[in-house]
Amino acid sequence: MLRWALIFLVIGLIAGLLGFTGIAGTSIAIAKTLFFVFMVIFLVLLLAGLTVGRRITGA
Repeated sequence: MLRWALIFLVIGLIAGLLGFTGIAGTSIAIAKTLFFVFMVIFLVLLLAGLTVGRRITGA
């Protein structure tokens, strides 16, 4: 998912440099959305991993 966010970011930057502002804006918006979804999933899994790890080793 992070790879897709970076791909859309690069597409948006290139489109912006070439003057395609509509495509650039849409691509950057998609990249932002994917990045925030990635961060939420990452944090949920990180917290789940920490709590499960404490339960197994803390017993």
